[in-house]
Amino acid sequence: MTQFETANAFFDACETGKGWEVCQGWCATDATFACQADALAETKTLAEYCEWMKGLLTPVPDGRYVLTSFAMDEARNTAVATAEFHGTQTGPGGPVEPTGKAVVSDYAYVIGFEGDKIVHMTKIWNDVQALRGLGWA
Repeated sequence: MTQFETANAFFDACETGKGWEVCQGWCATDATFACQADALAETKTLAEYCEWMKGLLTPVPDGRYVLTSFAMDEARNTAVATAEFHGTQTGPGGPVEPTGKAVVSDYAYVIGFEGDKIVHMTKIWNDVQALRGLGWA
């Protein structure tokens, strides 16, 4: 499997809530995570992030992504994906009772590799706008 194929498979599994149990197959055990958004400020490992995404689909059960771009920078062993997250908070488990509000939120993943394993991912995301859209902020 190429790095491009690995990044694509990881992206889909993570974004559809498969969790670390599935995503870890494409990642280094100690893969790190970074995001300059308050909602993910304490999330430091890719395992934690994959589980966070899995958990998000409880209050937002129709959560789905629309991929807008996917590219591989082979010289830097980095994949970059941009997408929109679409969803409506109709399920339990959010910070407030279900709001019925929908959101479309742009984001990007920058996925770093060592060999055939993902070792780091940075998410670029405006969490305030997304949470406001769901009625959570």
